[in-house]
Amino acid sequence: MEMVNITIDNRKLQVPKDYTVLEAARYANIAIPTLCFLKDINEIGACRMCVVEIKGARSLQAACVYPVSEGLVINTKSPAVREARKVTLELILSNHDRKCLTCVRSRNCELQKLAEELNIKDIRFEGETYKLPLDNFSPSIVRDPNKCVLCRRCVSMCKNIQGVAAIDTNERGFKTIVSPAFNKSLNEVPCTMCGQCINVCPVGALREKDDTDKVWQALENPDLYVIAQTAPAVRVALGEEFGMPIGTRVTSNMIAALRRLGFNKVFDTDTAADLTIMEEGTELINRIKNGGKLPLITSCSPGWIKFCEHNYPEFLDNLSTCKSPHQMFGAVLKSYYAEKMGIDPAKIFVVSIMPCTAKKFEAQRPELSSTGYPDVDVVLTTRELARMIREAGIDFTNLPERYFDDPMGKGSGAGVIFGATGGVMEAALRTVAEILGGKPIDDDSLEYNEVRGVKGIKEASIKIGDFTLKAAVAHGLGNARRLLDRIKAGEAEYHFVEIMACPGGCVNGGGQPIQPSEVRSWIDLRRERAAAIYEEDRSLSIRKSHENPAVKMLYSEYFGEPGSHKAHELLHTHYTKRENYPENK
Repeated sequence: MEMVNITIDNRKLQVPKDYTVLEAARYANIAIPTLCFLKDINEIGACRMCVVEIKGARSLQAACVYPVSEGLVINTKSPAVREARKVTLELILSNHDRKCLTCVRSRNCELQKLAEELNIKDIRFEGETYKLPLDNFSPSIVRDPNKCVLCRRCVSMCKNIQGVAAIDTNERGFKTIVSPAFNKSLNEVPCTMCGQCINVCPVGALREKDDTDKVWQALENPDLYVIAQTAPAVRVALGEEFGMPIGTRVTSNMIAALRRLGFNKVFDTDTAADLTIMEEGTELINRIKNGGKLPLITSCSPGWIKFCEHNYPEFLDNLSTCKSPHQMFGAVLKSYYAEKMGIDPAKIFVVSIMPCTAKKFEAQRPELSSTGYPDVDVVLTTRELARMIREAGIDFTNLPERYFDDPMGKGSGAGVIFGATGGVMEAALRTVAEILGGKPIDDDSLEYNEVRGVKGIKEASIKIGDFTLKAAVAHGLGNARRLLDRIKAGEAEYHFVEIMACPGGCVNGGGQPIQPSEVRSWIDLRRERAAAIYEEDRSLSIRKSHENPAVKMLYSEYFGEPGSHKAHELLHTHYTKRENYPENK
């Protein structure tokens, strides 16, 4: 690696030639404030918070985009630099909606933190303010333009990473606003509800639709039997809300907290993930053996499903008809479980604790009510659960050991890895390979490393007896678009494809704890949280979906066999071509 010599704050050092000044300062352990910067996502130098003095330059330069060069001399804290940053921040604050005490991002707001760090005690400028309407029509995402600081992180994420472009900058000058075209609601455009825009927003301009009040009301209703189910990605991220290191597994704490909140039962969505594998694996085998539509594409990610309905309706027949795991579980709880326990399904209230904002939209889909009642009544994000725990005064880090409730609480390692990109594919392969191959697979052969990791598109050829299964995995909707375009063009052929809407999969879902740029830019949250997922998988005695005793019981007592008529009635669904994209009209 070629190095260059620079001087930064009178310190001489060598740094890689391709560094920016911001990276060089970080290398030297010198903090430079940022607001719009997000590594590999938004590096545009728009906010001017990171300005520094460069010897020989006529004006202050944005450190996040200024490249280092041999002999460069940099001053990051001169009087001119400090005053410029203060003026910039005060101007941003001058027309900002400063209702910090009631903002969802209070104590986790990058603007608030900057004001403290730069010692802002008063705002010398009072900008013209005007109240813009709140966009709260989406079932998943609330957009508050009065809190927007025009950093454009959300725009870059939606357009460049996700390839959706549901939002962009509109108008000009002082009236510039980040919004959908023609200032429409997010509910009126092809937003996939993935929530990645929320995760990168430095302030409270974007947030999930808060449904905690609905859950509190249900918990206080003596006529309701309230059940919580939790996704695997929640247990490896919830601890971050309470100051624990990224990737800490908090399964027991989470269960104990949910019980203290008053839930009648706490079940593991991993059980339904195993059920999904039984149905989806059977579907894959039938399509391969009987000449069905290939590739079979996974249907676990509601953000991906909505993206496909808007942009690639020609692939709807390729989608697995399986409901996503938490919707499957809701249907099982309001049918099999209700019968087994003698509970009126009308009185069962299912709350899904998910890493995902798109599942709020999914739960409202009318076709997901196979029992005559919604499969799932409310979806809460990881962040919303954390808010409930804090509101209840529960000391999350100091709780007794607890386990998921029986008989629906036993998930396998295959169910756990659903939370990471490639996990659905790997879980399916563990079962499909054993069934097609006609012999058990030992633990040493269970891990399919070809489909793991954060490469945008992964391909694998899996030898199963005399058959070679061609598979592909894509995570992030931009990568999904690239993969589907290749398939459409005849440039690639597969039997099985996994697609997750969120980069990294559910571990990096739109409802997960928000980490600031100073963390997110330099630590790969996807890898850290996924490592905890795989660690839990390896710790379990049952690692294949078809060996889960709870799933075996469901088939023996209720469904008969995977793909049965009853299974299709309760566990499968259909999709809708959505016509609100201009090119589809």
